[in-house]
Amino acid sequence: MRSVPARARVYILCVALTGGACAVPAPGARPPWPAVLLLAVLYAGCEQITRCTAVGRRVPRGLGTFFPVLLAAVFLLPPSAAALVALPGALCARVDRHPRRLRRLWRAARLTLAAWVSAWVYAALGGPAAGAAPDFPYVLGPAGAAVLAFSAVLAALDGGILVTAERVPVRAAWRGLFARSLAPVTVHGLAGLMMAVLWASPYGPAAALLVLLPMGVSCWAFAQYHRERAAHQATIRALVQAVDIKDKYTRGHSERVGRASVLIARELGLDDERVEVLRFAGILHDVGKLGVPTRLLRKDGPLTAQERRVIELHPEYGHEMVRGIGFLGEARAAILHHHERIDGSGYPYGLTGTQIPQCARLVAVADAFDAMTSTRSYRRARPVEAAVAELRRCAGAQFDPEMVAALARALARYGWHPEVTADVPEVAGGVPEQSGNVPSGPGVPSGPSVTADTADTAVTSTPPAPAVSRPAAR
Repeated sequence: MRSVPARARVYILCVALTGGACAVPAPGARPPWPAVLLLAVLYAGCEQITRCTAVGRRVPRGLGTFFPVLLAAVFLLPPSAAALVALPGALCARVDRHPRRLRRLWRAARLTLAAWVSAWVYAALGGPAAGAAPDFPYVLGPAGAAVLAFSAVLAALDGGILVTAERVPVRAAWRGLFARSLAPVTVHGLAGLMMAVLWASPYGPAAALLVLLPMGVSCWAFAQYHRERAAHQATIRALVQAVDIKDKYTRGHSERVGRASVLIARELGLDDERVEVLRFAGILHDVGKLGVPTRLLRKDGPLTAQERRVIELHPEYGHEMVRGIGFLGEARAAILHHHERIDGSGYPYGLTGTQIPQCARLVAVADAFDAMTSTRSYRRARPVEAAVAELRRCAGAQFDPEMVAALARALARYGWHPEVTADVPEVAGGVPEQSGNVPSGPGVPSGPSVTADTADTAVTSTPPAPAVSRPAAR
């Protein structure tokens, strides 16, 4: 929304006018102004605290709004009064991106409309009477309907802004929006219902405020998790960028190996935590190239035996570089052993079979697959089918058959669409300009001596030769 199209501005203006109309009390109505003022101030304060806790002053997904107070207003107040509660917090919230005024207006309009609709649904289903009793088995029905309405309005409005401002196709704009918003809104809705019940009880508003304590602690913990995760991502990004700058011929290779590693890991049914670690392993598998002389990585002639031995030290260099990064876990073993071979002819230690850690066997297959299917300066990419066939031929000697089979199944199910190739610049949105699945050309070896790049993975059923008669160590 750096440059907001005219149709998006018209859309935001229409939503804002509708939200403003909803916030106007009906003629003759007497809103409970003390409650409205207290909840509005409380909501605005919680918004400020929540955003100050966010990572780098950028709000992680799911942490953007402190919904319990707003939903408590939905359960306690008439629709127009509930809509008013959202205004101060939304209009005063910190906005880091331009145009700030338009973003504040949009934020206030969508929350005002969502609060008004959900409060109307709650009132229409008899929620206020059940909540005042309180009749818990019955009040959960209106409250659940109000939460659904709140999420639905947010999803509907957000889809509209994606179409008008971001030019997302209509068929894709609303996909997944409702499902993503429902879980956090439901959790916050339960806390809001607890606040509303305590507020209406003999204990009064002071007791209702106690509900905010555990919610505040959970938001703080959530923000801490995102801060730590952001630090991990920044560390990995810096290392990968350093490798890509040094070895320009394999730009994007690390990210693609990370994606292929995730495909294999998920096909094997590994848990999400291990999948994430294996993604790190794939991305960082060649970080040891930082310790290899640049002249060898960019050499256009054949490698001598001595030069090959120097390049074959890169797994050990990489392991030394990351051994102190605790969150990488078993990824460190993958970095060290991803050039080992099942038959024991690999390096650096000549491990065989299950002596090679599972993570290293997995990354080895992902590495070899991308090395064969990526376009390089000296050859074109091989077709995905040809690469898979070569991996299957070498399974049992060089690669773990289980990992090869898992990759083949994942590719059959999801396909392979590399976003970055060595000779193709990245494009906006991560959409590839070409798939990398290019028919093999004259520069692509074939037959039993198929060999990928030395520093990526030698795909051959025989031990590597002491020299290669083509550009080295890509």
